[in-house]
Order: sequence, then structure tokens, then C-alpha cells
Amino acid sequence: MGIKNIGSDFDDFLAEEGILADVEATAAKRVLAYQIQKEMESQRLTKTEMAAKMHTSRAAVNRLLDPQNTAVTLNTLEQAAAALGKRLRIFFEDPARS
Repeated sequence: MGIKNIGSDFDDFLAEEGILADVEATAAKRVLAYQIQKEMESQRLTKTEMAAKMHTSRAAVNRLLDPQNTAVTLNTLEQAAAALGKRLRIFFEDPARS
């Protein structure tokens, strides 16, 4: 006997509460911050060294690595990717596929 879902999904709930976009932005930033932090660790880069490679301040790197700070620019992400020897890829995805 299969169990049917009753009601809406969690995304519908978040949308009804008016916070879906904020939650998705925070989740995406957490993933980005985690990936950047892990790559810095694997390359043994300090925040100061990362800032120098990005031609920015250590405070800017701290903001980049702050999972709650979603106010990050594409330029900053490009600089971080270049500093780590990586390429930034951004794409749109059909919500039904995720």
C-alpha cells in the first residue's frame, strides 16, 4: 500500500510564507562558501593569501565565506574562482528537474 502525500511540498510552504527566494539564496551561498573554504584548505591558502590573490581585502574574503551573507557579486565570485585556479559556471535550471 503506497502512502500519498497530503498537502503541498516544502517549497510551496516557503513560497506561501514569502521566504522561498531568501531560503534558496542562503542555501546557494552556503554551498558556495563551503566549496571555496574547502578549496582554500586543499591549497593551504589563508584568508590573507586569498585576499591578495583576489586583489581585495581580507574583510571581503570574510564576507565571501560568510554563509549568511548573500550579497555577493558575480565579480567577487569570478575573482575567487580565478584565485583558486577554477572556472565559475552559473546556469538556470528548471525547478521540476531539481
